[in-house]
Amino acid sequence: MTASIAETAFGTATLIVRSETKEAVEDGIRSFGQRLGYDRFVLFAASSTREEIVDRIYWVEGDWFGDSKEVDAASYVRRCPVTHHMLEAHEPFFWTKTSGASGECYRMVDTPQGEGLHGIQIPIFGPLGLEGAMSLGGIRIDASVMARLALSMVARAAFTTVRKLVDGPSEKIATRLSEREREVLSWTAAGRRQVDIAAILGLSERTVENHLRRIRKRLGATTTAQAIRTAIQNGDIES
Repeated sequence: MTASIAETAFGTATLIVRSETKEAVEDGIRSFGQRLGYDRFVLFAASSTREEIVDRIYWVEGDWFGDSKEVDAASYVRRCPVTHHMLEAHEPFFWTKTSGASGECYRMVDTPQGEGLHGIQIPIFGPLGLEGAMSLGGIRIDASVMARLALSMVARAAFTTVRKLVDGPSEKIATRLSEREREVLSWTAAGRRQVDIAAILGLSERTVENHLRRIRKRLGATTTAQAIRTAIQNGDIES
């Protein structure tokens, strides 16, 4: 069974990388995940800033909250606190959700056991740090070490492929500023201090600082002034 999981994971990852449509990637993930007891899936781009972890959800599917209702991106982010744990995690981790009189309770665990919804979240890191993640859930899942390694391989292939299909080549993604990053840099270019920008945008000073750090890295700039010049040249902000 161990060899079977590894071989199937490699074959699935290979097919995903060769996929020409997002739907083909989803089919590959779904087929492999279901072999291991997973029937809920979400794939998204992420940011390392605490207020805005999820940049964009590429795909969400399954009865994540036990009410048989279709889950959209906003409701998933709002109702799933597991996502915030990625900021401290440096590798895939398992979680368990149970429901009681006091509501839903999520716990990070070494090995999911017992009743409830169980799952795995797989952070995906790149040159900019945390760049995305994939979560899979199910009632009776394979939570073995081999399954975790196999799912990590498939998740990374899926994220890289879907991002390329949806957002374009990676070199363009690396230099493209998000809407929030453009706002932060525009106010900075206008001469506003970080404390002022934080108040204007409803963010913490730390988040503004994180945005500027990420912007400099994304644009290959050593200083904020250089990042502003590059962003103006790229058309991300106005002069």
